[in-house]
Amino acid sequence: MRVSVSWLGEHLDAAALPATADEVGDAFVRVGLEVEEIHPAPDVTGPLTVGRVEEIEELTEFKKPIRYCQVALGDLTRGIVCGATNFAVGDLVVVAEPGSVLPGGFAIASRQTYGHTSDGMIASARELGLGADHSGILVLPPGTAEPGDDAKAVLGLDEPVIELAVTPDRGYCFSLRGLARELATSTDADYTDPVVRIALPDTDGDAWPVRIEDTARAPRYVARRVNGVDPKAPTPWWMQRRLITAGMRPISLTVDVTNYVMLDLGQPLHAFDAGRTSGEIVVRPAQPGETLTTLDGVVRKLDPDDLLITDDSGPIGLAGVMGGESTEIPLAADLPDGARVDVLLEAAHFDPAGVARTARRHKLPSEASKRFERVVDPALPPYAAERAAKLLVDLGGGTYADGRTDEGGVPAVPSVRMALNLPDRTAGVAYRRGATVRRLNQVGCRTDIETGTDGHGVVVATPPTWRPDLRQPADLVEEVLRLEGYDAIPSLVPPAPPGRGLTREQLRRRAVSRALAEAGHVEVLPFPFVSDGVWDQLGLPADDERRRTVAVSNPLDADRSRIATTLLPGLLDMLVRNRSRGFDDLALYTVGQIAQPGAAPTEIPDPPVTERPSDEVYERIRAALPAQPTHVAVVLSGNREPRGWWGQGRAAAWSDAVEAARLVGAAAGVTLRSARAEYAPWHPGRCAALFAGDTLVGHAGELHPKVVEALGLAPRTAAMELDLDAIPLVETLPVPSVSAYPPVAVDVALVAADDVPAADLADALTDGGGSLLEAVRLFDVYSGAQVGDGRRSLAFSLRLRAPDRTLTNEEANTARDAAVAEASRRHGAVLR
Repeated sequence: MRVSVSWLGEHLDAAALPATADEVGDAFVRVGLEVEEIHPAPDVTGPLTVGRVEEIEELTEFKKPIRYCQVALGDLTRGIVCGATNFAVGDLVVVAEPGSVLPGGFAIASRQTYGHTSDGMIASARELGLGADHSGILVLPPGTAEPGDDAKAVLGLDEPVIELAVTPDRGYCFSLRGLARELATSTDADYTDPVVRIALPDTDGDAWPVRIEDTARAPRYVARRVNGVDPKAPTPWWMQRRLITAGMRPISLTVDVTNYVMLDLGQPLHAFDAGRTSGEIVVRPAQPGETLTTLDGVVRKLDPDDLLITDDSGPIGLAGVMGGESTEIPLAADLPDGARVDVLLEAAHFDPAGVARTARRHKLPSEASKRFERVVDPALPPYAAERAAKLLVDLGGGTYADGRTDEGGVPAVPSVRMALNLPDRTAGVAYRRGATVRRLNQVGCRTDIETGTDGHGVVVATPPTWRPDLRQPADLVEEVLRLEGYDAIPSLVPPAPPGRGLTREQLRRRAVSRALAEAGHVEVLPFPFVSDGVWDQLGLPADDERRRTVAVSNPLDADRSRIATTLLPGLLDMLVRNRSRGFDDLALYTVGQIAQPGAAPTEIPDPPVTERPSDEVYERIRAALPAQPTHVAVVLSGNREPRGWWGQGRAAAWSDAVEAARLVGAAAGVTLRSARAEYAPWHPGRCAALFAGDTLVGHAGELHPKVVEALGLAPRTAAMELDLDAIPLVETLPVPSVSAYPPVAVDVALVAADDVPAADLADALTDGGGSLLEAVRLFDVYSGAQVGDGRRSLAFSLRLRAPDRTLTNEEANTARDAAVAEASRRHGAVLR
């Protein structure tokens, strides 16, 4: 929220307003608001003058629009080349004359360009440091100034702007009304709510017929009509200046008035063209198949969860988000001379969660939805509508139409009982007498004092309509502590209890992450949410358990509203993103939790914050939560070993994914066993199931070609995912035994059916070799006429060693023969 100090001053006693912008920022910080930046007054030096455009010559010989303008600056006329087209002859503009310097050190001088001498520059709002709009030059409303006047004084360039970061629970601070209240509280100044200055005249009947079908999501709807507004009436500069300061672009008087009232009071408004609105306005949910063309010209397919504003023609607005194109107030250029427009003003109160879902679903954030998502004061609509109507009458020459529609009402606000000394006991501070009641009154609460059953004082606070977050004593305590000052609360660092450190699970997770990083993998943090469509891309069967996901109530991205049951979708998305930016050789990994929902969802109890939940409630909470095991996943693409003068390098393969899994197992203190498997999204012939003992803990291998194609990945992309929590936790890692005696290396070549996995043969050799067999390594695979069709030869290197002696040839041969015999017994393998 960006706001100028002078605008704040309109809602406060001038004597109470801090002298400088820095002091205003400090005052906001004292009451818990975050000041992102204080923008100083634009640094402009030299002559900056108001000019009137007298003549425009279109230079058509260039590819882009170029105009040579004669601009009168009082007694002086300058010829200026300009590329903007949003102004006409007779318009008042701001001219930076030669010798002036604009913000950023941009010096202005006379120069030859496009075949003419440009004697200065016609400036835009951004070039003057007034805002971010650079779509055209700044055009001043007629009567704002006279040609030759000093533009610095007219524009108010000596005023700083304060930018604040408003947290979601302080939605009322998205307005000058709320910010002025906070500033008055911080400076102990008197504050008068600007709403009380708005008179609501008595009216007969309704301004427009309105019916609310969904009162839960639209508790109140107010309509006010102003007839005969002049569409060519200019927005006064003082209003334009404040809109620009707030980061909004002035468009037309009607739009600017609704935006101005929204910024000032906090109530979003929408203006319909009453002449293009037909029949009763109905607030209802969308029906299947309905569409709406919004003001940005996009045709949007509506969801049944969308709340609509409709008339006899169908949808004319997305409630709380954006209006429809069919009832848009036309611009003056689209109307004949002398035409007038009847304006129907909407001021409503909408459900915050519903507006948030709609805005995210349609990727349509707006200033209105930003405020509705954070709760707008439900008592405000008639006052905001009346304020906007008065501005349209005063500035646009309109006349009030009879009637005001006010459907629904203000939801009741429950009172909160709190012990008077609860803030003192919570903060450990003895606040001065009356501080609690005074601070609660400052935030807008109505307070009464009673005597509790224990004889101590109790305050009964009824929160104001704009503070629905004040629901329990803890909320009132927070307000008292915030306004009394967090710096007044003593800071005591609790002593660290001795003998505690990382848990075994935490140590294992760090060891796994460190091992993968040391092996050349790069850790990333993927987006943890997925869409339902990703499972089809991964080729998962319809009954796969991974399709059963947990929905997010208020997702950050409407297209990804489910908590992932596997780390692969997010990790593969990161792989695609990196490859699109030119990184082809990638080895990425992540360690994180997934969510595995139970058979049926269970309602989660909501325990009070005043005491620890009982063991029964705690267990119910735990039982309602989905299982959230920790997984580790790796994806590999491109070259695993880079190419260079030493050779062509080596592409990543399924074996690298299996090796990454074994590396994780070694870091966790176990040896993983692999077996052939078929499990989406891996290639059926290049997928290994990984076991810790007899427990299946994950899979590794090469992704299925259809998955690679669907996701736009490189061919032969490999991946691995393990359930880290399923791997047995080794309390004490075994101490490695080192033999001082030399090993005996023996090579054996076994011929077996080509459908016998090499890992199964290696397991048989290991089991048969007994305690003397230290390691088994596959080093060659051959298939051809010499071994016969449907068979292959696998050569293994066996390392034999005894811990207490040097092995004899007989002992080595006996161990080798036992290993080969076991492989023959299990898989029919024979020595080649």
